[in-house]
Amino acid sequence: MEFNNIMKESELIIMKRKIEQLGALMQGVLQELTNLRDLSVGTLQTIKNMPDYDEAIKKLEKEMKENQEKKEGIPFVDKNVE
Repeated sequence: MEFNNIMKESELIIMKRKIEQLGALMQGVLQELTNLRDLSVGTLQTIKNMPDYDEAIKKLEKEMKENQEKKEGIPFVDKNVE
């Protein structure tokens, strides 16, 4: 009977270590996600300051509209237009 209790305790210790490792791994993933968010925001701000940004956005919106119309066979309705 005592042998089973020892096995159970050792299994719990192993499980605890694995959970701690997963927690540390998730912290790393969250930090990397934060870094990527900061990088993407910085990149977007940089791009917004480039010449012809507004023109490029209009071109992309037009291409998206055309692609959706081809894909779905229905006209694109821009929800941003009032």
